[in-house]
Amino acid sequence: MNSIYEHVLGSDFHRLHPQIQRRFGFSSSDRIASIGSGVMDEIWKGRFYSEPFLRVGSWRRIMFPETGQNIPFTIENYAFVDQFGRETVSWIRTFESRRTRRFDAYMVYSDSRRRIVDYLGSHEHLAVDIDLSVDEAGGLRLRSGAQRFYEGVIGFSFPMLFSGIADVRE
Repeated sequence: MNSIYEHVLGSDFHRLHPQIQRRFGFSSSDRIASIGSGVMDEIWKGRFYSEPFLRVGSWRRIMFPETGQNIPFTIENYAFVDQFGRETVSWIRTFESRRTRRFDAYMVYSDSRRRIVDYLGSHEHLAVDIDLSVDEAGGLRLRSGAQRFYEGVIGFSFPMLFSGIADVRE
């Protein structure tokens, strides 16, 4: 079984740097994990009005209000099949700032959206479309797109005006 990232990227997956292929090239059938640690150069929070949302998000491990530089972190990626039968990869990040904070996410491939969807937080209330590409140096670029909120029977899309955009290069 191919990883969800290889599924989305197709033949472009082989343009990734070999270590990036190794980090993103496993599935639940491989029965392995990717666990790493590092230092986040900077964590920032944007304008003053974002603080209440960050505080609420910390209750469900979606976001948090702390800021700082040179913040140690660990990341744990486990591939598994979720309760809906979907191949899933966890992204459990633990940051050691003034307080220990977690940011949990679970990525799946969505047949209907034809892309990776990232379910954020301990309760997976926030779903974010992720566009993947390979850059010229063999890095993996992950860029967030449309965002939706789900709670029981309630579901709605966030206007991008009120949403942040993540643009990450691994």
